[in-house]
Amino acid sequence: MIRKKPLAATTAVAILLSLNSPSSAQLAVFDPTNYAQNVMTAANTLRQINNQITSLQNEAQMLINEGKNLANLPYSSLQSLQQSIGETQRLLNEAQRIAYDVRQIDQAFSTQYGPANVSTSSASLIDGAKQRWQNSLAALQDAMRVQAGIVQSIDTARTEAGTLLSSSQSAVGALQASQAGNQLLALQSKQLADVTALLASQGRAQSLELARQAEAQEQAREQMRRFIAPGQAYQPGTVAMFH
Repeated sequence: MIRKKPLAATTAVAILLSLNSPSSAQLAVFDPTNYAQNVMTAANTLRQINNQITSLQNEAQMLINEGKNLANLPYSSLQSLQQSIGETQRLLNEAQRIAYDVRQIDQAFSTQYGPANVSTSSASLIDGAKQRWQNSLAALQDAMRVQAGIVQSIDTARTEAGTLLSSSQSAVGALQASQAGNQLLALQSKQLADVTALLASQGRAQSLELARQAEAQEQAREQMRRFIAPGQAYQPGTVAMFH
């Protein structure tokens, strides 16, 4: 009887423990595979967000660059170039006597620079020589005026070229650089126009002088013929050819 008491006590403790314990035990389980997948998913999501942010930044920068490319050049030399060209044109239009007109030139060469007429009086020959001399003198003066005008515009052209080069170097976009280049080409065109005007004025003066010399030779032959013609003795007299 004494040996059975410990067994009975042990059985009673076991029954009490079984009655006091919960019906189902809940234990936390760590799944490393699932954790790694969650981490990769979060990393991919973050990477996509960063890519979208970078894409938006690139689009914003592209819009800014497009705005710069469409910006106009703040400086324009058009008015200054037009004024300079207009001044050169004015000097050409103010050409004296025989100007740059085809009909006027044809008329002058058919009258003042035509062949010496036998029936023309000596006084008319002298008056014609005087007019031709005045034509040459006026053409030389006109050429010098054009030269002076072109020389005076050199400083303006230098200033415009420096400003346009500076604007081209500091251009913020393609449009500004293109406009600066176009204005530089316009400046070169203006300089070519000045050279053309200079050559035209010099050529006009030279042509009129050569025509005067040729007509003077023709008139000299006619006067010599009259001097040595039979029955037309030389009669001395006072002649005033030039002022």
